Amino acid sequence: MTNSRYDGLADDEALLTGSVRAAGALALSFFRNGTVGRSKADNTPVSDADLAVDEMLRERLMGERPDYGWLSEESVDNPARLDAARVWIVDPIDGTRAFLAGTPEWTIAAALVEHGEPVLAAVFNPATDEMFTARRGGGACLNGVSIAVTRPEEIAGCRMIATKGFFKHKVWTAPWPHTESTWFNSIAYRLALIAAGRADATLSLTGKSEWDVAAAALLVEEAGGRITDATGAALTYNKPSPRMNGLVAAAPKLHGLLVARTKPVAAKEI
Repeated sequence: MTNSRYDGLADDEALLTGSVRAAGALALSFFRNGTVGRSKADNTPVSDADLAVDEMLRERLMGERPDYGWLSEESVDNPARLDAARVWIVDPIDGTRAFLAGTPEWTIAAALVEHGEPVLAAVFNPATDEMFTARRGGGACLNGVSIAVTRPEEIAGCRMIATKGFFKHKVWTAPWPHTESTWFNSIAYRLALIAAGRADATLSLTGKSEWDVAAAALLVEEAGGRITDATGAALTYNKPSPRMNGLVAAAPKLHGLLVARTKPVAAKEI
């Protein structure tokens, strides 16, 4: 029997996935034809594609659900969202640097958050036609097929998604076991790949925003994994300040082993 708390989400789920797929087609037209980026006040990049996708998603999602809140990287924050029971949390293009470089490692990420907890998620890589979806209590899928995290028993030999040099940084007081590492610019894509079992873990000590993580965090959890900030604290959403202290995502046992290393230094940025 379906949990009554999440009854009635079918229409929201169809709206979310349909809107994200349509926004993906729009983004892909910019990606194929080229677009120019510029720096925002915080020195992060933005492009006309980011803004166009943000506008499309806001029109589609808020147009159908005007009583929901809205939080997006490319929209001026409206504190009215704090009083909304349900909030759309959106990153129009996660991985703008990869997008501008012509690298197919960017995504459109959107979640529906209810009382601080993601209940629906869609993370779409239009360049590779990978649609990752999840519903709280309903599992996670890639293009409609169920996915699950890997379950390694130790750190040694794991496939990590982390920045080059992360494991050799001077902040660590003890050396890390040997691991294989790779990198993808989009935070949401990194987490989606963990959910799909294509790598074992991703971790970062640098600050993140709710729109980077909300949708893909639900993918990880519904695929059997665990995700927290770098101190091991649970993630909550639709906060007045939508920031979090890094992240660690992996299967539960591996997650615990990783947090044991990241927690003591999580206040420091690499």
